[in-house]
Amino acid sequence: MKTYNQTNFFKHTFCEFQQVDNFEFPENTNYKSKSESSYFYADEGVYRKSNHWGRVANCRWKLISNKNYKNQQIVIGFAKWANFYPINSSEKNFSIEVNFEEKTVKIQPEKEISINFAFTFTEAQNKIKQITHLFKDDKWTKHFELEIEEIRFKVISEFINSEKTLQEIKRSFK
Repeated sequence: MKTYNQTNFFKHTFCEFQQVDNFEFPENTNYKSKSESSYFYADEGVYRKSNHWGRVANCRWKLISNKNYKNQQIVIGFAKWANFYPINSSEKNFSIEVNFEEKTVKIQPEKEISINFAFTFTEAQNKIKQITHLFKDDKWTKHFELEIEEIRFKVISEFINSEKTLQEIKRSFK
């Protein structure tokens, strides 16, 4: 596993920053980007002060925020160096977490969830798009004898725990 620090964390990485409300961002920041984001490097990680999260240049940086956060609001987030993962590699560093009750799906770094099947970042993104569609559209379920929620659960569960295609999985339930 690649080790990240202040010289390489901004190169094709995935990370979840935790919102920090009680950090006084120093005036002498270590770096300020063209888009006005400021960075302060600490031994254990990096603080980022910004009004944009998600797709950041060639990275995918999420903000785990408190309930008061609104998009485009300037927020400070912190991430440990160990929480950065490469997204442009063939390493299978990611798993997929599904909440069937809320019908949500998200990418998780592999080290946090070791029981699920691992994927590259690109594979995980593609599977998430397909799962999101399975949650939004019920038409596909009419071809099965099981109830909608049951077939959806079975198909998605197998999809996130295998390398099978969605078509292969659906066929196996007919």
